[in-house]
Amino acid sequence: MLCALSPRPARTATELVVRFDGMDLPFSIADLGGWLNEEERGASELGTWLNLLDEDSRQGVVDLLKAPLINDRSMARQILNSWAGRRLLDQVSDLVLVDDDSTGQIVQATLESLLDQRAEVTTFDLLQALPAKRVRLDLDALLPVATSWRRQLERQQDLVKVLNQQPVSPSSENPETVFETDSASDRALEQLTLSVEHRGRPLQLQLWRPSSVSVPERSHWLILMPGLGGSPDHFRWLGRALSRRGWSVLVLEHPGSDALAVQALLEGRRPPPGAEVLPERLKDLDAVLAARERGVFELQGHRLVLGGHSLGALTALLAAGAGPEPGLGRRCGQDLDDLPISNLSRLLQCQIEEVSLPAVRPPAQLAAVVGLNSFGSLLWPRRVPLPEDVAVFLSGGTLDLITPPLSEQLGLLRSLPANPASRAVLVEGASHFSPVRVEGQSGSGQGDDVFQLGEELVGVQPLRVQAQLETEIVRFLLDLERGRVLGSVQGGVEHLQVGELHLHRLDQTGAARFLD
Repeated sequence: MLCALSPRPARTATELVVRFDGMDLPFSIADLGGWLNEEERGASELGTWLNLLDEDSRQGVVDLLKAPLINDRSMARQILNSWAGRRLLDQVSDLVLVDDDSTGQIVQATLESLLDQRAEVTTFDLLQALPAKRVRLDLDALLPVATSWRRQLERQQDLVKVLNQQPVSPSSENPETVFETDSASDRALEQLTLSVEHRGRPLQLQLWRPSSVSVPERSHWLILMPGLGGSPDHFRWLGRALSRRGWSVLVLEHPGSDALAVQALLEGRRPPPGAEVLPERLKDLDAVLAARERGVFELQGHRLVLGGHSLGALTALLAAGAGPEPGLGRRCGQDLDDLPISNLSRLLQCQIEEVSLPAVRPPAQLAAVVGLNSFGSLLWPRRVPLPEDVAVFLSGGTLDLITPPLSEQLGLLRSLPANPASRAVLVEGASHFSPVRVEGQSGSGQGDDVFQLGEELVGVQPLRVQAQLETEIVRFLLDLERGRVLGSVQGGVEHLQVGELHLHRLDQTGAARFLD
């Protein structure tokens, strides 16, 4: 944590020097303020330069400088002092210099000082308050970073274009019959608490038992783990659907990285959880498996499938025995130089370098891993060290900038041991949060959820996305039950259309086509 700061710096910046195309262009910050407030739009050298921009570009500069960097002081303090916040500020220091010195800690201290005075801080507020005579903005250094961002986004767009060139395969599944919202079916749900030695309070578990006598007895059972800040209720749609089809499902809660932790962040009571929660999550899973072994609860099935969303998917892969490949620190040193805004999962992956992960032995009778919006491109760039008989199902969305599918799901699929049952499903228009059913979506049954997400975050048609994910997961589980894969993917890639929804099913050969 930072030491106590003076409410006002001893001096504040008066000059902004912009480095562009090898030239240093000095401007007065006071003139910039006057131009922003339309007091001196043409009366200064800076005004002359800025007025050369077209109207949209000028308005863009105004919006950028007047936009609030921070509009919640409590939460902002916690983020600034988190591992991810510090790393992002460290990378900013390569682009912005204060009196020719690195700025990460200076920017953090200045923001802390401003937050003592006001709840909202804009970009221009920060420029004015930086304790220096001169602030340097290196646009020449920013351009390669922006080019890298653009290149990554273009690769994602190119992926969608190429996938859509595949002929559409007929689909026999009807999404209308896949998801139902009848709350009466929740009678298959049992709520359970489990006391564990490593937690200060019991774990909350959801147990979904097979709810139909018309389906055959299944040999597999599932454990599902929510993502960072997630709730077991976010998987209620999947637990309900799989139990209807004969599978037993247990959904974990992970204290410290659940919805309560996000609520504490929003209220400014704790920093955002990160990769440091993984050891406790792995202990939660071990405790649940040990409790079932002792007969604390009974669930039908003897072959285990571990699954989860995002960080829950990563927890499943680690628990299955996939420790990170050597050299993570070196890979992260190269990757974080580009500010991973278009792949935020890489911040979590790099934090793992500073986390002491416990030695893991894969659970007995482990058959498969199901990862929704999974990630691991920096952890396993060449090979995921899983047993060859463990099949993996991965899913992603083309609008996901937290775990983008090209580098994360397809990259991960290619790095897995060869297994004909392993596959990835990419859904067009889906985002990182499409598998999360929250308040406001029909049938959520959750009450007030901390995840109040609009379409720009959830993506298009989230219920239909979840319906198709359900169909694909059921297909995967049925292949496991039969012990064989029914129907190969032609050319490694299959293009499906259900209503207006397009999705793409890829095996390991298909994934390699887009990455080589």
